[in-house]
Amino acid sequence: MQVVVLVPAYQPDGQLLSLLAAVHQLDPTLELLVVDDGSAEATAPALAGARELGATVLRHEVNRGKGAALRTGLAHVARVWPHAGVVTADADGQHLPEDVVAAAARVRAGSCLLLGVRRFTGEGVPLRSRVGNLVSMVLVRAATGRALTDTQTGLRGFSPGLWPWLLTVRGDRFEYELRVLLEAARLGLPIDQMPITTVYAQGNTSSHFRAVRDSVRVYRPLALFLLSSLTAFAVDSVALVLLDALTGSLWLSVVGARLVSGTVNYSVNRRVVFTAGRSRGSALGYIALAGSLLLANLVLLSGLTAAGVGLLPAKLGTEPLLVTLSFAVQRVAVFGRSRAHRPSSSPDTDLVTDVPAPVAALAGGHRAMTPDRR
Repeated sequence: MQVVVLVPAYQPDGQLLSLLAAVHQLDPTLELLVVDDGSAEATAPALAGARELGATVLRHEVNRGKGAALRTGLAHVARVWPHAGVVTADADGQHLPEDVVAAAARVRAGSCLLLGVRRFTGEGVPLRSRVGNLVSMVLVRAATGRALTDTQTGLRGFSPGLWPWLLTVRGDRFEYELRVLLEAARLGLPIDQMPITTVYAQGNTSSHFRAVRDSVRVYRPLALFLLSSLTAFAVDSVALVLLDALTGSLWLSVVGARLVSGTVNYSVNRRVVFTAGRSRGSALGYIALAGSLLLANLVLLSGLTAAGVGLLPAKLGTEPLLVTLSFAVQRVAVFGRSRAHRPSSSPDTDLVTDVPAPVAALAGGHRAMTPDRR
């Protein structure tokens, strides 16, 4: 299998040339592809050097972000090397050439989606990187059930059948990489993890990640996932307390509160969180799920209150478990299929709205840019 090393580059310097030269020396069969994401004219020598090393250089006239640069490169690969695998790497010296070549070998061996995962330990790792990865790791685990030890890595590998899907994932900047992981988990794609060397030159000052603005973009998908559940929990808790005060019946109060909160949760999840179209299947699936959770809620609350626990503390104790279970079932069974068959109105619709046949096959069984002439 041919493998293309794709490097999105913004304001690159000599580190880009060092990476490309070393990768080419280690494995001359690898194709080199650089996407210049609107860099200043001062970076022209570095990009010219990349071309001299045999790399194809594509250019955005203005800075559009890492996600946009990755999609531009992937679209070029799909046109020029449609049967090739891809390994993405950063241009700022964070990835060793040996790890890039090892990732290419894993893609050739059949890896569907590969992550080069770093160890966030040792004195050289900046605090913001430690904290950022820990937060992202916890949230991704909560949202997808996948234990991914490095969700922010730029060293990744993709098998050829993923191009149609990868080009529909939304996000022009750093959030694109996180959305790829969220959608891969939703589709059931196998995600391999390969340990790589952790490199942070000069405290990672060469990184173009903007701590506040880009963090908002990165964590927005996860925030939507969790905010909907928290909103439903708040509505359910308030309705439960009010109905219990009015009726004095625990079972009637639980049923009434769940009907109110369930209506809110279904509407928000369908329209905002999972962006699923209207379908009878999703509605029936949600009703079945809501009924099951309602029964579980009644049993748990009845047992706890009978044991002397107050209604509200009992509610606070049982709800996290039910919310987690509810989200997992909705993501996979209730809205997953309706989103998979929802027609896409544009390439930039929220997350993935269509599942190409090659992607479905990979999930089921694992094993208009031009070259820059400036």
